[in-house]
Amino acid sequence: QVQLVESGGGLVQAGGSLRLSCAASIRTFLSYTMGWFRQAPGKEREFVAAITSSTNTYYADSVKGRFTISRDNAKNTVYLQMNSLKPEDTAVYYCAASIGSPYNLRSYMYWGQGTQVTISS
Repeated sequence: QVQLVESGGGLVQAGGSLRLSCAASIRTFLSYTMGWFRQAPGKEREFVAAITSSTNTYYADSVKGRFTISRDNAKNTVYLQMNSLKPEDTAVYYCAASIGSPYNLRSYMYWGQGTQVTISS
């Protein structure tokens, strides 16, 4: 049974930082591209960042230069360091695992339950 469990969400002021973690119970974690998506109220789920098994990274334009994705294969964990946070970053953030395109939501096979991130102005 594959499980992805996010943690690290919370409420911070604009300009602050948060670090999200996603612990994955996947035997072949190294084989997967790991991604972060987010969904704000009334909006579609959108791509935020992804990291491949060879540690190539991809970011949405809206977070480039502010967010950093990383992975620790020894711990089966992926991280999202979020700096210079803005109110428009407020959303539920989801961790997901893919064996396909890092950008395509439909290529992700496994999803976490999400963690709320709220940025106050």
